[in-house]
Amino acid sequence: MTPEALATCHARAFAGAGRAWSAEEFATLLDSAFVFISGDARAFVLGRVIADEAEVLTLATDPDHRRNGLARACLSAFEVVARARGATMAFLEVAEDNPPALALYDAAGYRESARRTGYYARSQGPKVDALILQKTLD
Repeated sequence: MTPEALATCHARAFAGAGRAWSAEEFATLLDSAFVFISGDARAFVLGRVIADEAEVLTLATDPDHRRNGLARACLSAFEVVARARGATMAFLEVAEDNPPALALYDAAGYRESARRTGYYARSQGPKVDALILQKTLD
């Protein structure tokens, strides 16, 4: 998948929720041997594995394709690749005001391990906490 396709999906997925990542930012990340993608232009997880830790850098689902199990499938595929690359733990951060993402991660076995108070700025209203979630990869 091209950096442009990733940026388009990301922009649609995060419309109104914060700054979307540019094609250049995706290209820079993808230049790293540690970074990989699970998914397609409808939904994807961009992740990386360093040593025995895997990180979900971002998960995006185009609004036209939500509620079809794509995010769950991408997250599962991310975990398979992460394990194959030697990861024993996965982590991510998510805004506390994102109930669909929180439900997805909870169903996949991710649990809160920390919190960044006021991490996400919102165009209207107060800043929102980032929850750090983690999961042991068996």
